[in-house]
Amino acid sequence: MASAAVVDAGDAPEPTVQNLLDQDTLKWVFVGGKGGVGKTTCSSILSVLLASVRQSVLVISTDPAHNLSDAFQQRFTKFPTLVRGFTNLYAMEIDPKVENDDLSNEGMEGFLSELTNAIPGVDEAMSFAEMLKLVQTMDYSVVVFDTAPTGHTLRLLQFPATLEKGLEKMMELKNRFGGLLNQASRLFGLGDEINEDAMLGRLEGMKDVIEQVNKQFKDPDLTTFVCVCIPEFLSLYETERLVQELAKFEIDSHNIIINQVIFDEEPVESKLLKARIKMQQKYIDQFHMLYDDFNITKLPLLSEEVCGVQALQNFSGHFLTPYKSALKRGTVEELEQRVSILKSALQEAESELDRVKKGKQAA
Repeated sequence: MASAAVVDAGDAPEPTVQNLLDQDTLKWVFVGGKGGVGKTTCSSILSVLLASVRQSVLVISTDPAHNLSDAFQQRFTKFPTLVRGFTNLYAMEIDPKVENDDLSNEGMEGFLSELTNAIPGVDEAMSFAEMLKLVQTMDYSVVVFDTAPTGHTLRLLQFPATLEKGLEKMMELKNRFGGLLNQASRLFGLGDEINEDAMLGRLEGMKDVIEQVNKQFKDPDLTTFVCVCIPEFLSLYETERLVQELAKFEIDSHNIIINQVIFDEEPVESKLLKARIKMQQKYIDQFHMLYDDFNITKLPLLSEEVCGVQALQNFSGHFLTPYKSALKRGTVEELEQRVSILKSALQEAESELDRVKKGKQAA
């Protein structure tokens, strides 16, 4: 496992993502977790931060919901596009399905369709392999993956095994129906459209690419997985499952980002907020207990969405400097602020009451 930066005061890893920026050997950074926890915002900000220290960065969305375009407020396609405001940050959104224009003809398409029905996930595996071949030819310093929710991410890690099954199925089909397929294709005037040898070659090539990249994925100097979560039970459970699966696949993970944390900074206390803060703290303590050797970064819940390059850059500061509430309970300043807010609220309520009374009298 790559060594984590440590705080001078003790052995606890630093609660920031600085260790990812310092690890200049990193080639692949995966960002994953449960749906709706803010993975796209985190992967976008990580790519922005990496662009400040690396020569060229590519951020790829493998989530069918594609939110990268929303995060950067710029349209992205299946080809790398330069992000506005940067000279070395690129983004692309890929669909985890084999697209029709990637298939050479109808005969091949039908054959692929049969194959994908026989082996669930083989279409995603092939699409992923095609994308990796494209990425490898471009030579980016580091590639950030904004992955789909946890279940899809775990499938992505199983792609080499999935393609292995695809090849076995292809060999079985070739042995059983190879001659028949060739005769049928000639009979219906398809010529060599259904060429199982070409198809086998394509699958073999993809398998080689994925196996080569898979070796890199298992190298902690080259690859790491950043788990994004929120301080709630289901997210804690999902993160634990993800960390265990990553360990099974021998993929390094030593960063957890806890997003949407409510900090106690409202001068006038709310029973609801107080209850939520208490609940969140219980799960934050559990995260620290379970992952005491991880860099755990806490991000505040904001009153607005983080959209656009400027907003991403503004929020990125919390990834490098632990967020601290500006409010200190029990101080003279805090009490004066609370009294001032309550006085103002009282004046507003009195004015509204006067308006309502006058309205009733007029009626």
